[in-house]
Amino acid sequence: MTASSNDNLVFRSMTLTDVPEIVAIELEAFTCPWTREAFINELTNNHFARYMVMELDGKVIGYGGMWTIMDEAHVTNIAVRTEYRGQGLGERLLIELQKLAIYCGSSRMTLEVRVSNEIAQRLYRKLGFEPSGIRPAYYSDNLEDALIMWAELSLPDGVEQEHDNQ
Repeated sequence: MTASSNDNLVFRSMTLTDVPEIVAIELEAFTCPWTREAFINELTNNHFARYMVMELDGKVIGYGGMWTIMDEAHVTNIAVRTEYRGQGLGERLLIELQKLAIYCGSSRMTLEVRVSNEIAQRLYRKLGFEPSGIRPAYYSDNLEDALIMWAELSLPDGVEQEHDNQ
């Protein structure tokens, strides 16, 4: 399936009713997926957590989450359904997360990415992230190192902030 650039994507806050779809995307995207309980806990108990979904024609096709603490945002996870990858939708989703982080008062954003995940690293660099260190044996499935990346947050030229209900 493809999503043309003219399709109307909707970005909105994640709700508890989204959790089954989010868990399905997690299972597609990650070797160590988060559980249903982890997402429920994030949405109900973590006051620092901000999660959004990306919908196309009413179907959840991606999501992203972060913790906003003081002036920093830490991306916890971001994923797009397999059949929608390679179309720039991950970039659009991350830009929306950055806009939300700015709205929440963050001036910097950080994330970890597998050192072997060059596709994700290219996207992150494109959106202003720079490597700043390594977390050794960060991933529990194969003890792969994580690359820590940071970005200074600012809205790109021509991008307006529109987060009324986040």
